Amino acid sequence: MIKVTDLPETLPVFPLPGALLLPRARLPLHVFEPRYLAMLDDVLKTSSRLIGMVQPNEVPGREGTGLQMIGCVGRITQFSETDDHRYLVTLTGVSRFRILRAVDGFSPYRRCDVSWDGFARDLGPAEKDDVFDRTAFMRLLQRYFETLELSTDWETLKDASDELLINSLSILLDFAAEDKQALLEAPSLSTRRETLVTLIEFALRGGAGENMMQ
Repeated sequence: MIKVTDLPETLPVFPLPGALLLPRARLPLHVFEPRYLAMLDDVLKTSSRLIGMVQPNEVPGREGTGLQMIGCVGRITQFSETDDHRYLVTLTGVSRFRILRAVDGFSPYRRCDVSWDGFARDLGPAEKDDVFDRTAFMRLLQRYFETLELSTDWETLKDASDELLINSLSILLDFAAEDKQALLEAPSLSTRRETLVTLIEFALRGGAGENMMQ
């Protein structure tokens, strides 16, 4: 098991709008921009193979990194290269982090000094949601999928653990970037599930666009 002392003080960061990574969850990425290809080349040379995923937060006139303050670091656990030098990778979430400052340098991609304080839970065992009404949640989810004429493997969803179910849906459902950030920053699995339910109910009331899935 990874300890906080094993995690670096500086991370390469990949700002990607709408992409959400959570501890112990998996995020597939298709990388083709030259600067991020360079980042992957460098990361694959390290023993840790860690990349920080973070949402952009560009606000005209505001000073700062142009990034959300909280992101999640992932370890490259699957990797393949296409004939035209694109990378298909899978990141497995390790821990959330807080950005302290941007690091100046000559690399084409961004690097940031980070803090791991406050995220010790991420490095522990899978979380449980002791007050999760799974039956009611699955009814809501089924109504959501039927309304949007989407299909899924319901048996797989029913068999998934609480954490896998909630985190996978948080990653896959096509919510706005600020909603993804709220799911990321949820302090517990129960809070994330409550946020997810609120977002699904909002979408069912017509509060989101037609294309709800990535």
